[in-house]
Amino acid sequence: MIQTAEQLAPTVGVKTACQDLGVPRSSLYRARQPQPPAKPRPKPSRALSEQERAEVRAVLNSERFQDCPPRQVYATLLDEQTYLCHWRTMYRILKEHYEVCERRNQLKHPRYAKPELVATGPNQLWSWDITKLRGPAKWHYYYLYVILDVFSRYAVGWLLAEQESAKLAETLIAESCAKQNIARDELTLHADRGGPMKAKTVGQLLIDLGITKSHSRPHVPDDNPYSEAHFKTLKYQPDFPGRFDSFQAALAWARRFFAWYNQQFYHSSLGLLTPASVHYGQAGVILDQRQQVLQAAYDAHPERFVQGRPQPPGLPAEVWINQPPLKSIYLPNQEEQALILKTVSPASPASVLGQPGAQTGSRVPPGPAQRSLDTGEHPATLGPMLGTSRSVLRFRR
Repeated sequence: MIQTAEQLAPTVGVKTACQDLGVPRSSLYRARQPQPPAKPRPKPSRALSEQERAEVRAVLNSERFQDCPPRQVYATLLDEQTYLCHWRTMYRILKEHYEVCERRNQLKHPRYAKPELVATGPNQLWSWDITKLRGPAKWHYYYLYVILDVFSRYAVGWLLAEQESAKLAETLIAESCAKQNIARDELTLHADRGGPMKAKTVGQLLIDLGITKSHSRPHVPDDNPYSEAHFKTLKYQPDFPGRFDSFQAALAWARRFFAWYNQQFYHSSLGLLTPASVHYGQAGVILDQRQQVLQAAYDAHPERFVQGRPQPPGLPAEVWINQPPLKSIYLPNQEEQALILKTVSPASPASVLGQPGAQTGSRVPPGPAQRSLDTGEHPATLGPMLGTSRSVLRFRR
């Protein structure tokens, strides 16, 4: 991998090459530096001779001690009035001949993919989680289930229960999808890796409804940021009690909160719009009204607006969970495009630059010719073709 990164570095840069190949840059720089020859270490005068080391190894590999660790062999021989060497020396002798190793099966944790999800409108991406509300006594909790639309931050469904159950989660998801008229293959439901989230019954329900399932990486709360931020908003309310006296008290408080949150809370990430206005398509009308008010204020006193004509905060075009970093690639000129297409694919130049996959933030996979523009996939093809006249295209992988 280091040799491949070294070949790519002159074309795409050291940082990009190492990121695409998963090679630390320090390893690449270290490989470039000439390594001085190792100096032979002088043998101490007190070291065991080769014959003595062979005798120690023979004892350790004998039928009597072949299944014993060096510490046990050392103690046994001492009790028999025999001293060969220290047990650390025994370990070193075995290590020289690759005869010491871990016998247990070491647990290897699987590598979980980092979720990268995007929503450009309501009911495309939902996030859900469960939080605890303290009850009247210690260790007594009520469980609040909340499903949040990531784009509009609208709470499409919530449920308060006295237990954490996959059956309750299944009921809440089904009712929320029916209330929002969710069609098949248009929604992604994201959650962490809690018990109800990974339950087989919930997974089967999502398959039946045609919903794509997504999970966070273990112990990474940033993979589910919108649900976590929503719970902070909930628990930082001025009237949020430290403990609820009863289930009915907690239920009444939750009803008041969600009615206020969906209809009256001006969300800073939504251009100071309420979740309900964004979720149900009223954002454009409200922004136009705000613009008229600001325009009237500007016309009355333009000197008060030192930065020019005021604009109301806008609504984001897309909302990400783990937005991938922007990548820079070279965009060849027309002559280079023709040469690339002739070498890689018979497609026309319009198919390369006009495909949706070439747009920033697109989720459509690029075609073969378009992939040839990705310096991480075809460095050998691009290297000799790129001249001095080229453009730079910023995109997300």
